[in-house]
Amino acid sequence: MRIAILYDCMFPYTVGGAERWYTQLAQRLAEEGHEVTYVTLRQWPKDAEPALPYKVKTVGPHLGLYKESGERRIWPPLRYGVGVFLHMLRRGGRYDLVHSASFPYFSVIASWLALLPRRRVKLAVDWVEVWSREYWIGYLGAVGGRIGHTIQSFCMRLPDWNFTFSRLHASRLPAGGEAVTILTGLVGDYVDRTHGAAARPASDPPVVVFAARHIPEKNVVALPAAMASARQDVPDLRAEIFGDGPQRKELLKEIDACGVSEFIEAPGFVESERIQSAFATAACMVLPSVREGYGLVVIEAASRGTPVVLVDGPDNAAVELVEDGVNGFVASSAEPETLGDAIVRAIRGGQELRESSWTWYERNREKLSIETSLRTVLDAYARLTA
Repeated sequence: MRIAILYDCMFPYTVGGAERWYTQLAQRLAEEGHEVTYVTLRQWPKDAEPALPYKVKTVGPHLGLYKESGERRIWPPLRYGVGVFLHMLRRGGRYDLVHSASFPYFSVIASWLALLPRRRVKLAVDWVEVWSREYWIGYLGAVGGRIGHTIQSFCMRLPDWNFTFSRLHASRLPAGGEAVTILTGLVGDYVDRTHGAAARPASDPPVVVFAARHIPEKNVVALPAAMASARQDVPDLRAEIFGDGPQRKELLKEIDACGVSEFIEAPGFVESERIQSAFATAACMVLPSVREGYGLVVIEAASRGTPVVLVDGPDNAAVELVEDGVNGFVASSAEPETLGDAIVRAIRGGQELRESSWTWYERNREKLSIETSLRTVLDAYARLTA
């Protein structure tokens, strides 16, 4: 089968759950013998083309994707959409199927328009997130938010098949009709790195770990005050905050304001090996995010026997991966006392909670594997192209 994968980012040149998913998907499809073309924006020097087992087609130059505030810039998605449209006009007929990320939406619209004369070529779209109207307005304001929500709603009705990664976002897709069939089983975008290792004891003194981009929706600035609260019950508690982003300066100011600079280390971006080592011995992993499409970090932590602490919210699908008291806890809010209390409960769970987290992962290992997701995708492809 000849398959085009559409996403404007590409791992490891940009790092995120979606980038990792599409890179893994392209790799596995190529290994299965399919002819795969990854259509993206250029993110590497022209004299350093990546050597991969699948084709890479660039349809636009390297562009900065984010504003200083952490919001996505509008020009790169537009430029990518134009590039996808022109590519599909010229080459779309060579594919059997086009598999696109829903965001940025212009690539979905562009590929759908270009493929209209070629209905033999099917269009499948991943919906990692479906934003509510309220979230759109909060993100872009009254006018921009309504426009964004309208574009998203239009794009939902274009594909021949929609994939989702969570029950939350599946429930937000329109119901009825073959063109909006939902697969909620597509959840396994995690490559198992544990090789059968059991849960290790947590470090002493206990350490809380955060690893994500420092952007508003990840809510990293809630951690210093929560740590100050938690240290009233666990005086030797420490934290390691990995990552970088537009909220880093605000985070550092908050660390100083809460008087926890001696107990929180925030080194920015570090090597993957350091993060994996921290995950393995952390007392818990904390992600006070207000919006998550899936929550891959929950699985990565559990695979090492490390419990997680999340914050409940209407746009946080990651809480679907947490069984309270089994592989972590879900705080009702990110208020310092509430989040701090959840951290304390995770620490006091000790080795028993770590073994329970590991058992949860073992119980769900097959469902959470890339192999299961690949089978789900291939089954859908077969139905689409039959």
